[in-house]
Amino acid sequence: MWDTIFSINTAIAMIGWAILLFAPRRELPMTVVLYLGVALLCLVYSVGLVGIVTGLFDPVGPADAAVDFTTIDGVQTIFASRGGVTVGWTHYLAFDLFAGLWIARDADAKNVSRWIQAPILLATFMAGPLGLLIWLVLRETRRAPRRAD
Repeated sequence: MWDTIFSINTAIAMIGWAILLFAPRRELPMTVVLYLGVALLCLVYSVGLVGIVTGLFDPVGPADAAVDFTTIDGVQTIFASRGGVTVGWTHYLAFDLFAGLWIARDADAKNVSRWIQAPILLATFMAGPLGLLIWLVLRETRRAPRRAD
């Protein structure tokens, strides 16, 4: 079951990224990425997280141990199960796709060429925060100077 969920989530994210990189930036494709990509991944993540944390499915660690997100050992215990890895991966997919969508919309609003956007979006796809950081730095260089009042 977890292999199937993992594969479906990855496919959903890949379709979203393909739309961001290659489809025209019209309202319908962007809405598809937001709701059939990001929101659907968020829903799967939420159900999976609640199920794992409450022990409803794929419980992690000893039955009497609480899930602990505050220590490396606690997080490692969560990722020791196939469900934990799938839920963690879904978290990455959802947030990176959301960041990519925001970057694409923000870059379009600032009239940044799709040729410049593409490597930033690919960096976000491959290493989320790195691509986001690149965009944040670049967008500051394209910002209009502030007026002194």
